[in-house]
Amino acid sequence: MRFRISLIFVLLTAVPVWGQADNGAAGQTEDTQMQTPPPVSGAAFPTAVGNEERSNNLRMGVTVSGAYTNNLYVGEGGGTLSETTYTVDPVISYDQSSSIQRTTVTYSPGFIFYQPTSVLNQASQAASAKYSLRFTPHTSLLLSDVFQDTSMAFGSDYGGGTVSGSLQSQVPGVVPPFAQMRSNLATGEYTAQLSRSSMIGLSGVDSILQYPNTSETTGLGNSSERGASVFYNGRVSGSQYLGVTYQYSDFLTTLGSGTSQTVTDSVNAYYSFNPTDHLSLSVSGGPQYYTFSQRSFPEQSGWGPAVIASIGWQGDRTSFAANYSRQVTGGGGELGVYNTSMAGASARWQATRNWVAGVNAKYSDYETLASLATVGEQGGHSIVGGFDLHRKIGQQLQISFDYAHIREVFAGISSVAGNPNSNLETVSLTWQLSRPLGR
Repeated sequence: MRFRISLIFVLLTAVPVWGQADNGAAGQTEDTQMQTPPPVSGAAFPTAVGNEERSNNLRMGVTVSGAYTNNLYVGEGGGTLSETTYTVDPVISYDQSSSIQRTTVTYSPGFIFYQPTSVLNQASQAASAKYSLRFTPHTSLLLSDVFQDTSMAFGSDYGGGTVSGSLQSQVPGVVPPFAQMRSNLATGEYTAQLSRSSMIGLSGVDSILQYPNTSETTGLGNSSERGASVFYNGRVSGSQYLGVTYQYSDFLTTLGSGTSQTVTDSVNAYYSFNPTDHLSLSVSGGPQYYTFSQRSFPEQSGWGPAVIASIGWQGDRTSFAANYSRQVTGGGGELGVYNTSMAGASARWQATRNWVAGVNAKYSDYETLASLATVGEQGGHSIVGGFDLHRKIGQQLQISFDYAHIREVFAGISSVAGNPNSNLETVSLTWQLSRPLGR
């Protein structure tokens, strides 16, 4: 562990020197800048279409929603509970960009009211911040943080609304869609282009997933992940990239008096191809070594594959992204270590100036790798999907309809053991005021 940290530290301190020296010597210009391909960028494929995509503005607004679900306590036995909810979500967003940096900050406090079970009423909040800086034409830094505290994480984009071309960090297995959940994901990435066709980069991640009300999440615990990666990116041609990445992850899950830890090391080679400005194709794969430990049990270790394939398309009025991945993971609220397979897709279409529609779906399968009795029956699968329709009314109003469906089948988790299906229909009215900011 100390060797890994020392190696990453040495690379981090050396990268700015390499990037600055080589950039000047080579006399590179903007048209020689390399891309950071999907297998190592860590970002989701963009989904905004048409007038959904804007920058350099200050936005303030509020969304009022009414929703109905036919099964509030997904998976629990003893029948289902239908519920109507009303939410009020004010939001303020700041987006400022220039030729060398961009800052985006969003904060939204919220209030959720349940009928007829008013005892479930609660406040919620969500915040996100993203900062990018280009030190030189060929060295850049990207920092981001996303925080959420809510009991209404379930919606049209729950689990399937974002699609990435890189392996995910912490992968939640079972997520009760209407239980109080608190999460925070912080990431950072530094890249330096060494020549016209070579680049190196470093990234790190720190995430937590907590369930404050344990009575709603029997069988699930709090988890965290800390990890880092380093990559080399080579440009074969103007639209093709080859590279290799090393990734280290440390997952920790605490449930009652039990704690499990999963540590993974993986080395992946990748290929990325951009046949047009709108289309991206990529594939990545390699060996992954894991060690799993739990108090009072012997340590287990083994090898497994880590693979991901993805496609992303973004046009003026349409966007589409899909991926498939398989990797060894831990955490995500569950004790144990798992072979995790996922397939997801998301699409958006701007039919007219004022109408935008979207659809998404995701399938996840978790196969336990631990032979310990306390974790041996927690594998399972989940299916999440939904669609949304938005109608812009004038410059400041928008009405939306969202439908989402979830099915979670995990026999070993008592809070998700039966009644696995739930549907959620939501109607929302959003008022938003936007003011342009100078560059």
